[in-house]
Parts: sequence; C-alpha cells; structure tokens
Amino acid sequence: MSDQEPQAVFAIEKLYVKDASVEVPNAPHIFLEREAPEIDVQLATQSAPVAEDVYETTLTATVTAKIGENVMFLIEVAQSGIFRIAQIPADQLNAVLGIGCPNIVFPYLRETVSDLTTRAGFPPVILNPVNFEAMYMQQQQQQANEAGTTH
Repeated sequence: MSDQEPQAVFAIEKLYVKDASVEVPNAPHIFLEREAPEIDVQLATQSAPVAEDVYETTLTATVTAKIGENVMFLIEVAQSGIFRIAQIPADQLNAVLGIGCPNIVFPYLRETVSDLTTRAGFPPVILNPVNFEAMYMQQQQQQANEAGTTH
C-alpha cells in the first residue's frame, strides 16, 4: 500500500495544424511593390476538454501585411495540441491550459506562419515570443472585472 498522492500527469498526445489559410488578394501586382509592409499580428488562445483528462489547446494567429490600403497577404493559422492532463488540482488546471499548453504549441505556430509566408512568395514572418503568463493574467483580470460589473 502506498500513502503517496497520485502523480500529476501532463503529456503531449498530438500537435497539429487545425486550420490554415493564405490569401494574396493583390497578386501579381503586389509582388512589384518595394515598400516594406505594415504587419499586424493578432493572437488568440482557446482550450476545451476533449475527453476525460484530455484537452485541446488551439492558438490562432492572424497575420495581415498591408502597404497603405493594399493587402499584401493575409495568413491565418490555427495550431493545436492535444494534452493528457490528470491529477492536477482544479484551481491549477486553467493556468496549465492557459499558460503551459500555449507555450508548447507556440513554436509550432511560429514555424507554420513562417513557412506559409515563404510559400506565398514573401520574406518569412517570425512571430515574436509571447508571454502567455501575462496574457493569462490579463484575461483573468478582465473576467474578474466583468464579473464585478454585472452584480
């Protein structure tokens, strides 16, 4: 008999591209532009249970490059991971899903965005590192503020 508490389980089951799209609406003329584009990156993270002790975390990046009003390219990638997570206290699970899992998925998202940009005929876009802990804390604060204003 063992009096030890059960060991926490955290395992990567699968990492994959869930969705990807590339649009170059002003081709071929946009390739003649010599001006550097303005690049906007929007990043979102989402986690949901898939089965008992199994969760999917998806990071979605939307990268838009424009020269003036002309869209050079628009790339959207949803990179996902399936994680087996068990024996983690409920009060810590959201942090694991909001910080730990996105930190694992992000390098694959960065690689996919860079690869798609290059395949579309443009110099690679390398996503800057993201502080998922700060992002998670901001989301928690925002939810707390919204909960406080609804009462």
